[in-house]
Amino acid sequence: MLAEKRDEIDNPLIWPILSILESTRQSWKVHHLLGELQKDTMMAQLDADPHLDLFKRNFLIMNALYQLQEMLLPQQWLQVESMDIQLQWRVGNSGFVAKEIDYQDPLRDYYMDWNNYDASQDDVKELLSSFWKHYQRHIGNEAPGEAMLERNKALKVLGLDENASEHEIRRQWRKMALKWHPDRPEGDATTFREMCEAWQSLRL
Repeated sequence: MLAEKRDEIDNPLIWPILSILESTRQSWKVHHLLGELQKDTMMAQLDADPHLDLFKRNFLIMNALYQLQEMLLPQQWLQVESMDIQLQWRVGNSGFVAKEIDYQDPLRDYYMDWNNYDASQDDVKELLSSFWKHYQRHIGNEAPGEAMLERNKALKVLGLDENASEHEIRRQWRKMALKWHPDRPEGDATTFREMCEAWQSLRL
């Protein structure tokens, strides 16, 4: 069973999915997102059993969507329904969207619980690590399997001091990655790669 808190496992599919959703305002379905991810070979076979393979792919996508939904608030609302997935932009001059996450939603609760993935903690970590390395190569970072920065330098890139806790590092990484993601309005590909490099060094 997975011992970590359910928001302590960073799903690297968050970032390519954000790119897809930012590229168009259309409504997506889960299997369409899967197809887009497969174009970049982000979603290889996960299980020899075709039914379990499909389940695991869907689980990873839904988990990433629910994590992203929480990250985007209050500036944007990500509608997460299996047949209707889309970003909704803020209305008016408030700068915020009038939406709230339903933390009692049983479907959300299911996909946010890694115990339902039906795999050991080590298997999940290995799987997500392989996704992360592939994504690093996809955005242009070299040698994604190596710790490329010293800890203090990596923390400085993220705007943190040497006493930052693991929770603070993860929270700041998500904040900075969301800010600089190249498909965001004020994003920057070079800065985003630097953030990814720092996070990769700190998570190894």
